[in-house]
Amino acid sequence: MPLTTRELNRATLARQLLLERRSLSVPDGVRQVVALQAQQPASPYVALWNRLSGFDPAGLDAAFADRTVVKATLMRITLHAVHAEEYAPFRAAMQPTLYGARLGARFAETGLTPSDAARLLPGLLEFARTPRTSAELRAWVEAEVGAERRDGAWWGLKGYAPLHHAPTEPPWTFGQRPSFVAAGLHALPTRADGDPHVQAGLRTLILRYLSGFGPASVADVAQFALVRRTAVRQALAALGEAVVHLPGPDGTPYHDLPDAPRPDAGTPAPPRLLGMWDSVLLAYADRARVIPPAYRPLVIRRNGDVLPTLLVDGEVAGVWRPVENGGGGIEATAFHPLSPAAWDALAAEARSLTALLAARDTTAYRRYGHWWAKLPEGGEVRRL
Repeated sequence: MPLTTRELNRATLARQLLLERRSLSVPDGVRQVVALQAQQPASPYVALWNRLSGFDPAGLDAAFADRTVVKATLMRITLHAVHAEEYAPFRAAMQPTLYGARLGARFAETGLTPSDAARLLPGLLEFARTPRTSAELRAWVEAEVGAERRDGAWWGLKGYAPLHHAPTEPPWTFGQRPSFVAAGLHALPTRADGDPHVQAGLRTLILRYLSGFGPASVADVAQFALVRRTAVRQALAALGEAVVHLPGPDGTPYHDLPDAPRPDAGTPAPPRLLGMWDSVLLAYADRARVIPPAYRPLVIRRNGDVLPTLLVDGEVAGVWRPVENGGGGIEATAFHPLSPAAWDALAAEARSLTALLAARDTTAYRRYGHWWAKLPEGGEVRRL
């Protein structure tokens, strides 16, 4: 029988620890969910609070500090937090994408070539063996290529070079002014999809993606990593019996690990308050398994901002934001009527989340508050 959208939803929730919080260490939790979107410093913390029972944010502080969990430019050329042991294969899989995107037109406008980047990389990584601020790295680049080339060269190298973000400041380990440290990868594969390191990295990335987000189509995998569909098909074929193939809701082939959990469509899904850019909202080409199509433009804005969302019965049902005054709490806007039981469950989640934010920073996501004025009228707004 073909998979239904509801079955895909429950599979995602199960693997992303959103059907039931699990008692795992922070590194094990990050490994389980594969990757956490990390553009906004608070979001990895909110993501793990949603997924781990008894989550202590100090555990994520420590994991970032000792680099058991690392933050870097990876999938979709955006910032992700991943287990340190998975950075190298993920980075290898992303090599052609990063090469094309960061050593392309803007880099070339400086008059520099990919060969120049290859020449600069060893010195840059040696300089970044200890954490360096953006200003320090820009100054290093300027000394190498000149002031007129500095900005374009640093823009390209910042995304292309194997660099981790280095912890800078509380309350969320990373502030708005990033610092960088070399990731320890000095031998990069070539840009070619056919490079053995790239192919091996992509096979690893696909297996890990399916473990955390499957079942998924070729288009889903390509969207998650921002790699070519042809490369994904070739990697899936090379994986052989390590992957099973299942019919999807519209006849599209879906791929999965043989023993991965695929719960019944009727499995209960508790409400959750997902942070900005939560991975389940962005990991698919077809996001209907989690976001009702009518709500997609409300939570994923044209400039790419992805708002904090209410998850009710496994689907996006609205948005939320912290309340900074008048006693604090969470302001929730539901896009459609919710049951009293759903509101009660969201209120319980909000009390726990409010405690997390109060101990760290109740102004998280403040800079995105202008989007609430652009929400359509008619939603139910409650302070939880």
